[in-house]
Amino acid sequence: MDFLWIILIAVLIFLIARRFIKPKYLQDLTPEEFRTGYRKAQLIDVREPREYDGGHILGARNIPMSQLRQRLNEIRTDQPVYLYCQSGARSKQAATILKKKRGCENLYHLKGGFKKWDGKIKKK
Repeated sequence: MDFLWIILIAVLIFLIARRFIKPKYLQDLTPEEFRTGYRKAQLIDVREPREYDGGHILGARNIPMSQLRQRLNEIRTDQPVYLYCQSGARSKQAATILKKKRGCENLYHLKGGFKKWDGKIKKK
């Protein structure tokens, strides 16, 4: 019985660590760093449409996490990809999908997400 608890705890720790540890192929950018490079890249907001409509970074394209796997072909692999979501968790997940399923190499995300953004925004 003790062995089962040890395995259960180990799996739980692994899943939590995988969720919060940034992958090596994804680069965290501060809002200032993000601002300097996103105009020369594909800027993708992975939040849901209602979040996007409530305000998004000027020039961002909305490809929600819920649709990302079906819309992978819309993302070019020969250009950097700048991702963001509300807090940063979904953009990390999106980067993992883009790396594994699409082979994207230049992946960046806004550290802290849209709630940390202090630049220009557009609302619908």
